[in-house]
Amino acid sequence: MSLASSQIDSPAREPVLDLIMNPIVGVGEVLWDIYPDGRKVAGGAPFNFAFHCHQLGHAAAIVSRVGNDDLGRELRARVQELGLSDEHIQTDKRLPTGTVRVSVDKAGQPTYTIDTSAAWGNLEWTPALADLTRDAVALCHGTLALNGGKASRQVIDKMALRVHQHKGLTIYDVNLRGKSADSPDERAVFWSRWLKVNDDELGALMNRVGASIDDGVSVDSVQEMLDWLKADTKRDDTVLIVTRGSAGAEVFTHGSHHRERAPHATVIDTVGAGDSFTAAMVCLHLEGRPLSECLRFANHYAARVCEHQGATPHIDRNEVEVAAFGKLE
Repeated sequence: MSLASSQIDSPAREPVLDLIMNPIVGVGEVLWDIYPDGRKVAGGAPFNFAFHCHQLGHAAAIVSRVGNDDLGRELRARVQELGLSDEHIQTDKRLPTGTVRVSVDKAGQPTYTIDTSAAWGNLEWTPALADLTRDAVALCHGTLALNGGKASRQVIDKMALRVHQHKGLTIYDVNLRGKSADSPDERAVFWSRWLKVNDDELGALMNRVGASIDDGVSVDSVQEMLDWLKADTKRDDTVLIVTRGSAGAEVFTHGSHHRERAPHATVIDTVGAGDSFTAAMVCLHLEGRPLSECLRFANHYAARVCEHQGATPHIDRNEVEVAAFGKLE
């Protein structure tokens, strides 16, 4: 039985300390978010995810690659300032450190212009990554790095497969960036134990599953999609998480469905909110909390992130626990 399925309904308190000590890994892009005023903020969805796992009290690692340039050296320093190690951030001698231009509208919604000719698309498999994936309790990645270069795709595929094989939690946070060619990755969809999308990406995910089944069948509901995944993978432990912005979020499994409203938030910007939500879901799940509690906490945690500028603000976990569940014991 996988970790994901074994902890859905019955919290297991005994292994919590071991889980916290084993690393949660984010793999893919680490880069500079550059705002119209020239401000630079360390970003990239896998990095944001790893940062929030670390902030929530878990060992976390970011696997990425930067250029042999000033931006890369500054980014390494910033990663360390935020409390994470740069041990698994590689240096590319040819490609530059990644950047993304971020604009935020009046509602706090970001638009991204991403330079894809960057070092994070050229990951290299190393003995250190073999060790890391052997020990990892969870691994999370998105779509951007899979499409960013053949080298990174091969490394992410290999890491995900190894974590999957030793029953770790594999999370595919789809994170499409609005390009017409963007689509959920077929292998990632079928290998991952958790799939996370926003409401705009849900249709693309259902279409991908339908297109991957014989004759390109029509998939008309979430439960039907989960049934197809079960039939193809011979597993019934797929968890689908759907975030719906101010309307809250939902989590679906075979046989269960939970929905939580979003708490009130005074939104400054939503950059990194989805990544922080995923991190909160994963961390509480690994601590043995039922998915309904994970969902409530993640909603509150992401709401607090939206009240700050940038993707990696300091958030007090205890305050979020109180907001989500009431007075701490």
